[in-house]
Amino acid sequence: MSSAHNPYAADPPDSALLSLFGAPRMQGYLDACGGDPVAALDLYRWNARISGAFWETLGHLEVVLRNVLSGRLAARHAAAGRAGSWLDDTAGELDGRARRDIATARQRVRAKGKVADEGQTLTELGFGFWRFLLAKRYATTLWPDLAGGFPAAPDRARTTVEHPVTRLHEFRNRLAHHERVWNQPLKARHHDVVTLLGYIDDDLVDWVTAGCRISTVLATCPIERPHP
Repeated sequence: MSSAHNPYAADPPDSALLSLFGAPRMQGYLDACGGDPVAALDLYRWNARISGAFWETLGHLEVVLRNVLSGRLAARHAAAGRAGSWLDDTAGELDGRARRDIATARQRVRAKGKVADEGQTLTELGFGFWRFLLAKRYATTLWPDLAGGFPAAPDRARTTVEHPVTRLHEFRNRLAHHERVWNQPLKARHHDVVTLLGYIDDDLVDWVTAGCRISTVLATCPIERPHP
């Protein structure tokens, strides 16, 4: 695609501009573009655009997933007649990683001068925390209650939810580190997002997809990608 007809065409680059982004970072783009620095910067700019589109939609999923899982665990905690918050883990059901994540989240809340209550702590827990609550180790403890948070899933198998969440967590980490994603199976990751939202609520899917830019940006990729 020529830069004259490409809406994402970069300004005329030079070696200094490439070096500012880092030679190791840009090498993959240069390789994909036959060593053409203009095309490489063009692809780099597109990579940022598709990353931004995914961030928007993944953000909606992350918030909803956090609320669904924490809501189910809070209800489970209350039904068992336990005091305090489920984050206190009074029954000792969470593994060491989860307990450390909770302790770190509470420290972050306090560092901001706020009270480390349940609501504030939940906002400090990352996507990885929720991913690992779906792990096999919780198959007979937490999962039977968590499964109810996905009423439209085709079955109650833990892996039906865990597998797409795992893929999205790993993909999210690439986005967070500004890594290349143009060469990833982006349509498949988009499908994972929509699938998980659909397991939770049909209206949620409609609302999120109505504002999602992923498909539109995908159609403007300046090179042929290795994955659909």
